[in-house]
Amino acid sequence: MDILTIKQRFGIIGNAPALERAIDIARQVAPTDISVLISGESGVGKEVFPQIIHQLSARKHGPYIAVNCGAIPEGTIDSELFGHEKGSFTGAMEARKGYFEVANGGTIFLDEVADLPLSTQVRLLRVLETGEFIKVGSSKMLKTDVRIVAASNIDIPAAIEEGKFRQDLYYRMNTVPIAVPSLRDRKDDILLLFRKFSADFAEKYRMPALEPDEEAKQILMDYRWTGNIRQLKNLAEQISIIEQNRVITAPILRKYLPESLTRDLPVLYRDSHGKNEFSERELMYKVLFDMRRDINELKKLVVDIAGPEVFSSHKQQGNAPGMDSLYQEYDKRQPERTHAVVHQPKEVEEDEPFSPSEVLEESLSLQRKEMDMIRLALDKYSGKRRNAARELGISERTLYRKIKEYGIKG
Repeated sequence: MDILTIKQRFGIIGNAPALERAIDIARQVAPTDISVLISGESGVGKEVFPQIIHQLSARKHGPYIAVNCGAIPEGTIDSELFGHEKGSFTGAMEARKGYFEVANGGTIFLDEVADLPLSTQVRLLRVLETGEFIKVGSSKMLKTDVRIVAASNIDIPAAIEEGKFRQDLYYRMNTVPIAVPSLRDRKDDILLLFRKFSADFAEKYRMPALEPDEEAKQILMDYRWTGNIRQLKNLAEQISIIEQNRVITAPILRKYLPESLTRDLPVLYRDSHGKNEFSERELMYKVLFDMRRDINELKKLVVDIAGPEVFSSHKQQGNAPGMDSLYQEYDKRQPERTHAVVHQPKEVEEDEPFSPSEVLEESLSLQRKEMDMIRLALDKYSGKRRNAARELGISERTLYRKIKEYGIKG
């Protein structure tokens, strides 16, 4: 079965190379019994890939069970997965089969597998290696023939470093990895998806489909979509129900999008391939160079407004007119910034167009900049770490680690 046929059969929309690569890997691994680990952010559609693997395998006539590991309480997760005997714990009024026993001969999809307790991870590792498990409250060894496909939206190597996930289980599950791209990495697919969702809701609610204008289309493509496809679908449904006008303009669209994320600006963000530190470093450099460019553009704007004569008269003061207040504001937001000499451009002649050549020499310490950004986020949300982590685009766990590492109080 080719990739186009698979997309049509499973309702996958998009032509991004990374998406088609993920589909191709799922197609190739399906006929085998190899364990698969699917990685990707929340809302990217990871749940469709285990279905592709199951339906294209020899197990397609066997059971298929999807389990959200994060939604099951820690005290009952072993019973849910492996079953229990009557009287094995309070409330166990009768014996119960677990998912691994029920799914014998088929496929079991463990979503959010990184949320499993360490004790359950030990049991799962044994199933992967030998196909054996023991019910809760029993001493009898049982066998199961189940193919396991797992998924996670967190950085499992980071969880291993923090002692929250077993390394041997990770390598056993990660025989074949499939990385599902985020929506912001599939910009050309955003309008296709929005059009599909609009048509679906138009049919569902018996109304004309939404039609974004050109400016609204650009906003959709520039938005970060931290909630990925799930967020885009939710947006299309909201607008379909609430708005009477079927032509969606930029002002209408902005009412439904958080203002802080209306543009695809660089933030600290964890990628799905375990390269979190490298991504942060790249983005921090981008922030620094963008900041330098913006300051120089502001200087040029001030000179254009005030005129080269006024600029020349202020040459000895070390800054262009009006820049002192800008530096003061920047200093307030960057209290630990290291100052250096600002090199002033040569005197501007009246007939010569102004060419900004000033370079602001700053400390390029990524650690210091990262500390500053974390402090700013904590101050903005009055010490609420969950909100600060969301603003920074990192997980709470990573934020806690950074706070402890840098000794930040807040």
